[in-house]
Amino acid sequence: MLATRALRLIGKRAISTSVCVRGGHGVAKVEDYTLPAYFDKREEPLPDICYVQTLSPEQKSLKEKEMGSWASLSNDEKIALYRISFKESFAEMNHPTSEWKSVLAGMFFLIGFTGFVVLWQRKYVYGDVPHTFDPEYKAKELQRMLDMRINPVEGFSAKWDYENKQWKK
Repeated sequence: MLATRALRLIGKRAISTSVCVRGGHGVAKVEDYTLPAYFDKREEPLPDICYVQTLSPEQKSLKEKEMGSWASLSNDEKIALYRISFKESFAEMNHPTSEWKSVLAGMFFLIGFTGFVVLWQRKYVYGDVPHTFDPEYKAKELQRMLDMRINPVEGFSAKWDYENKQWKK
């Protein structure tokens, strides 16, 4: 019984892996994001691959020279060898960019656009201020709350002198 289960499992795996590899439509394609990529980052100074993947004849001869003594190489050749492996040096990576200007401009644009939306809403979306915000209505409301003696222990009815008809001092 155990042997039949093991053989079934092996058979299913063999079938499933062969179907996955073939996919019914030939060999599966390797996606670009699964391959090593080149990035210039200060946090990771050594990228996975070299910057230049296909070498020109001049670069190939330079690579052959690289195998020998570095004292025989000129400074220009050393720089060319460096540029085969890396796109930018640390000084070039640390060089400030002007990106902050575009970020600041985008922020000001969005803040200004938001201001225009608020003004448009005040004019066309919202109605007039309700009558409950009028000072006369507020005074009547206050008088009614005092007459009803709302919250007499700690509220503002406790701060009203009912005998003298004025606020307590």
